[in-house]
Amino acid sequence: MTRPPFPTAVIFDLDGVLVDTARFHLAAWRRIADELGFEFDDEVGEALKGVGREAALLVLTRSGGVELDAATAERTAQRKNRYYNESLATLDASAFLPGAEAALGWLHGRGIPIALASASRNARTILVACGIEDRFDAIVDGTSVPLAKPDPAVFLAAAAAIGVDPSEAIVFEDAIAGVDGALRAGCRVIGVGDPAVLLRAELTVPDLTGVDWPALMGRA
Repeated sequence: MTRPPFPTAVIFDLDGVLVDTARFHLAAWRRIADELGFEFDDEVGEALKGVGREAALLVLTRSGGVELDAATAERTAQRKNRYYNESLATLDASAFLPGAEAALGWLHGRGIPIALASASRNARTILVACGIEDRFDAIVDGTSVPLAKPDPAVFLAAAAAIGVDPSEAIVFEDAIAGVDGALRAGCRVIGVGDPAVLLRAELTVPDLTGVDWPALMGRA
């Protein structure tokens, strides 16, 4: 299938793209590392972005040279989620990252399909807390697609849910695993963050204020 000249739909990651909840995840994982007796550096923190809870725990424990049996790993992952959920109790619209609210408003106002593709199992809780759940035509998260990025499943499901071919969608991602998964799904990808990290993205912006939406979507 020939890729259309302009995308017809937008798929967003959540943490680190629309809202600043990534800091809550990192704080929770840092607390787990402290409990297990080691520290993790920025490189490991980057590797945890966009990864499902069980996979993230494996990345973390390997970085610290720690092995957990299955039962301990499950309890540890649940404990991390409890720490994270405790942090979410403080969440409100102030968590929006620059340009996020305006981007959703511009797209929604023009009838452009918007989907969420997030590894988070707390995605709906976050969207409701920030008051933006109604901006999305489809929400695909860790509760509906168990395969974690860089598996393309969450992006394929998001594209299907809004009725577009993956080649028609453009994805906004802040994590290496997310960029790789979106590309494997056949989507275009714009990275949000450091271009030296998100090397495979079509282009990279520091945040959503750097996006020229009319030009990108062919609505100029």
